[in-house]
Amino acid sequence: MKAAVIGAAGFAGGELLRLLFQHPAITDVVAVSRSQGGKPLAAVHPALGALGDVGQAPFSSLAPGEAARGADVVFLALEHGESSRLADEIFAAAPALVVDLAADFRLKSSELHERFYGPHPAAHHVPRFVYGLADIEGAALRGATAIAAPGCFATAAQLALYPLASQLGTGAVPSLFAITGSSGAGARPKPTTHHPARASNVFAYSVLGHRHEGEVLEQWRRWTGDARAHMRLMTHAGPFVRGIHLTMHATGEALDPSAWARAYAGRPFVRVLECPPELAHVVGTNDALVHAAATPDGRELQVTVAIDNLLKGAAGQAVQAMNLALGLPETAGLRLTGCYPC
Repeated sequence: MKAAVIGAAGFAGGELLRLLFQHPAITDVVAVSRSQGGKPLAAVHPALGALGDVGQAPFSSLAPGEAARGADVVFLALEHGESSRLADEIFAAAPALVVDLAADFRLKSSELHERFYGPHPAAHHVPRFVYGLADIEGAALRGATAIAAPGCFATAAQLALYPLASQLGTGAVPSLFAITGSSGAGARPKPTTHHPARASNVFAYSVLGHRHEGEVLEQWRRWTGDARAHMRLMTHAGPFVRGIHLTMHATGEALDPSAWARAYAGRPFVRVLECPPELAHVVGTNDALVHAAATPDGRELQVTVAIDNLLKGAAGQAVQAMNLALGLPETAGLRLTGCYPC
């Protein structure tokens, strides 16, 4: 199979390359970067040097449509808005599968999209895409031809929320507190990712309106069957590079923490633990670590989720969705142990 990665020089693009070059079903990878064309892959992603000649292969400067032509799968690892700009060109090239890692096509609701992102510049392509929350959608992704991969915060939040949907009464609003590493802001330096500003520091951002809340809200309403259901995602930046640690709190009647173990039984990348997860235990893997606990009277529930934002929250989930869509083993290329301590 041939894969093309458009935007291969970014953090998520580099993780896609690392996974795809070692994927048993992928025989050809085209790494496209408009900024790094001609440079060796390992000059930007040093870890690829461990793969021998692969690391010395150059980034391609092919036009996205040309790179997509004849591809079995095209990954769009671009900044928000770029996928919309290139969509006509990509789909005209007729690849078998397109997986977009940006937020451009995650939301079906035009109202929610406009609220969180503004007017959609390529709304005519939205119906093509299915939302690729792989650990929940599973086999339902089989045969998909265009997948919108969820955001990193959204992935952690939805893994916490999904088993709760049938347990809460109308009007209940779960709260989710999440903290992410600096790699979530991308490879381009920003004041909030500059080391002196980030190290030994924690701060909230996008207060009462992080963009990922839109896609979480859309799925939450779908799962609850309540078009007015609400939840709140509270996002924070932490003094580490990779990962998201999220804690959800909810109140209700007879809340059952065992629902998380039942919901994810048999899912290969969700591990429900007996104690709250530590971020260092999941970094470098495509796993999600989950813990759920309730008060003795069942009126309060706390769920904790830890993921690697660049893998489960981006490249790993995108490859997992590809595997499901194309009928490959779901775990192909994704059995990663990470490293500890990290």
